Amino acid sequence: MPTVTISPKFQVVIPKEVRESMALKSGEKLEVVQYGHRIELIPVRGMKSLKGMLTGMNTNFERAED
Repeated sequence: MPTVTISPKFQVVIPKEVRESMALKSGEKLEVVQYGHRIELIPVRGMKSLKGMLTGMNTNFERAED
């Protein structure tokens, strides 16, 4: 698992393999979320990036009656 070091300015560098696998670009914004003693960085992506994400999803299921 890759690790990072916090600089004196409290900056961190995201390891190259993580940047590439997440397709992160320079200048992209990340949301910072704290869960107890854990920090998560979540890419903030526009609605256009979600286009097609449900393509191929199986919609054949029985619905409950209203």
